[in-house]
Amino acid sequence: MAERAMKALVLETAGGPESAVLRDEPLPTPRAGEIRVALKASSLNHRELWICRGQYPNMKLPCILGADGAGVVAEIGPNVDPALKGREVVLYPGLHWGADPRFPSKSFALLGVPLPGTIAEAICVPAENAFAKPKGLSFAEAAALPTAALTAWRGLFGKGGLERGDRLLVTGIGGGVATFALMFGVAAGADVYVTSGSEETLAKAAALGAKAGFIYREAGWRKALQQASGGVNVVFDGAPTTGLPEYSRALAMGARIVIYGSTGGVNMTMAAPDFFLRHATIFGTAMGDLTDFAAMLRFVEEHGLRPVIEKTYRLDQAKDALLHLEGAHGIGKIVIEH
Repeated sequence: MAERAMKALVLETAGGPESAVLRDEPLPTPRAGEIRVALKASSLNHRELWICRGQYPNMKLPCILGADGAGVVAEIGPNVDPALKGREVVLYPGLHWGADPRFPSKSFALLGVPLPGTIAEAICVPAENAFAKPKGLSFAEAAALPTAALTAWRGLFGKGGLERGDRLLVTGIGGGVATFALMFGVAAGADVYVTSGSEETLAKAAALGAKAGFIYREAGWRKALQQASGGVNVVFDGAPTTGLPEYSRALAMGARIVIYGSTGGVNMTMAAPDFFLRHATIFGTAMGDLTDFAAMLRFVEEHGLRPVIEKTYRLDQAKDALLHLEGAHGIGKIVIEH
């Protein structure tokens, strides 16, 4: 009997997004404790661009790209509850976080390098990785959540301790993680301030509830932030190389700075008194565990949040989606419908 095949976006060599190829791959069979999900949608993160350029650790090529996905449980493996079959689910994008909730184990790995990814017609994952799709969300909206929303959730609430009434600064609004941070902050009752390089993006952020926005290329934006906010309690920053020296002087006493990325460079410069005299704390964060993921999905459902989707592509346009993310990306997530 011929082996059943599926379509998948595969990175064969690390030569940029152009190296990704939509091709036939064997349809995976679930092992003990696993399910096979017929994927209805996936979404992109900048992680896929770094992988395509060979800038990600533990790369094993060729590999199916994509960490985020949602779909329907199509088949169950041994030792899995048969009732899961037919369920509409969204997938937790990692395996082997480990026993310590504070940080992942050395074995922690993500879908879409080093593990097979979600930009495909199907994927096999442990049954515990499948969570009920939040009520009211389409498959495309659910697929926009996993990596970005999880990172924003854990960073804001698990690390930053964000509370109602806090003044939150989200830098570089536009990317998926930052956009979720803005939405979560507004829903939690914080006053949210944002930075961007684009007036158009700031206008869209204001429509999502941002109290004020600042062009980070303009001299004096830190003073404007200080005047508007009276000092920020929490900073959520994915590009600290340029922003940190500016906003560090607009921190309130006891401020918490959460850094989740290094867009724009890896080295940070800071004036030590800006931090120790304000009793500020800097946290690093990335992703989250299964408990974080469940809490994030509950929050999304309870507050009726809908992910911002900038543009949608078909599976046979997946490479075009990658190129759009690399070149013309605005605000929100890029989603691939299968």
